[in-house]
Amino acid sequence: MKTTIIQVKDYLNQEVTIGGWLANKRSSGKIAFLQLRDGTGFIQGVVVKAEVDEEVFETAKGLTQESSVYVTGTIVEDTRSPFGFEMQVKNIELIHEAIDYPITPKEHGTEFLMDHRHLWLRSKKQHAVMKIRNEIIRATYQFFNDNGFIKIDPPILTATSAEGTTDLFHTEYFDQEAYLSQSGQLYLEAAAMAFGKVFSFGPTFRAEKSKTRRHLIEFWMMEPEMAFVDHDESLEVQENYMSYLAESVLKNCALELNTLERDLDKLKNIKAPFPRITYDQAIEILKEKGFDDIEWGDDFGAPHETAIAEDFDKPVFITHYPAELKAFYMKPDPERPEVVLCADLIAPEGYGEIIGGSQRIDDFELMEERYQSHNLTGDSYQWYLELRKYGSVPHSGFGVGLERTVAWLSGVKHVRETIPFPRLLNRLYP
Repeated sequence: MKTTIIQVKDYLNQEVTIGGWLANKRSSGKIAFLQLRDGTGFIQGVVVKAEVDEEVFETAKGLTQESSVYVTGTIVEDTRSPFGFEMQVKNIELIHEAIDYPITPKEHGTEFLMDHRHLWLRSKKQHAVMKIRNEIIRATYQFFNDNGFIKIDPPILTATSAEGTTDLFHTEYFDQEAYLSQSGQLYLEAAAMAFGKVFSFGPTFRAEKSKTRRHLIEFWMMEPEMAFVDHDESLEVQENYMSYLAESVLKNCALELNTLERDLDKLKNIKAPFPRITYDQAIEILKEKGFDDIEWGDDFGAPHETAIAEDFDKPVFITHYPAELKAFYMKPDPERPEVVLCADLIAPEGYGEIIGGSQRIDDFELMEERYQSHNLTGDSYQWYLELRKYGSVPHSGFGVGLERTVAWLSGVKHVRETIPFPRLLNRLYP
C-alpha cells in the first residue's frame, strides 16, 4: 500500500510504502535511523540489520542526504517522537542518488541559504513555516466565505497608484504608461458597490528601497472592502479575523509550531476584542518611554511600534492618525477633521503593523477636493471618483500583509523566510 507520511496514522501496524527523500541519518553497526520526508511531513525509518536483507542494510548505510527513495515498512507508534509514529523498515529502493547536497546539517550563512532557497525550502523549519502559511491562506478563505464575502480579483497591471506613492514598478503597456499594482483596494471599492462585501488575495509590488526584516518587494495581500460598514464595525471584523487565524493555526499546525518552538501561550492570547488607543495616546506613551523627539504629526517607525506594543498583551489598534500621514481616500473624523477614521493593528513581540485600514471617503465633493490637493488629475482616477457619484454609501476596508502575519504567528524573525521565493532589494535569484 503506497501512502504519504501525513496519512500513516491510518495504517498503524500495517506495511506501507512511502516515496520520499533522506533528510538526515545516523547509523551504527547494527541499526540505521533514517530521517525521511515526502513533502507532507517527516518520519523516522528504523533499519535493523538483523531484520532485513544485507543488501537493504548496506543501502541504508550508504544513502546520501536528499537522495530519493521508496521505503517499505511497518508503521508503529513512537511516543518519543512529536509526530507520534515511525517506520520499521523492511526494504529500500533507491530512485536517485544525490551527490554533494550543498545544505548540510551544519550552520550556513543567510546569503548562502538565500542563494540556495530552492533547496532550503526542504528543511524542517522552512517546511513548517510554509505549512503555517498555507493554513493561514486556507483559514482566510474559510473566514471570509463563512461571513458572506465574495472574492474579487483586481488587476495587477494598473494605470494608477492606490496610495499616491511614487514607489511603483513602471512598465510599458503598449502605447501607455502602466504600473505593477501596490494594492487592489480601489478596484475592490468598486466591487463592494456591486456585491456588498468582497475580498481579494494576491501579489502586490512596492519599489521601496528598504532592507528591514519586515519588508519585501513582492508580497501577498488580503484586502476586504465592505459597503455599509463604518470604522468601528471594520475594527470588529479585523480582530475577529486575526483571532480566527490564530485559533486555526493552533488547531491545525501543532506539529509545525512545535518544530519552530513557538510559544503557544502567545498565540492563545490572540482573542478579540483587542485594545484600542488613539494616535494622540500613542504619542504620549512614546514620550513617557523616552522618545523625546517624537512630535504630533510624525509617523511611527519600527522602534515606536515595538515600544507601544510592549504595554499590551494582545495586538493593539492605533486609531485616528493625522490626515497628512495617510492616503487621500481616508475619511476625516467628522468631529475632528485633522485626523482620519483609520487604524493600524500592531502585533506584539516586535512584529509591528499587521493590518492597515480605514473608513473611505464617500462624499463626492470632498473626494474632488482630495483629488485637487493630491494632484490626481486626468482620466486615470475618474472611475474611482464616479463611485461617489452613483449611489455612494459609507464603506470601509483594510489590508493584511500575509508574510508579516506568517512571521508573527510562526515566530519567525524575518519575512524573507515566510514566502517561498522572496524578492528583496538586492535579490531576484532564484
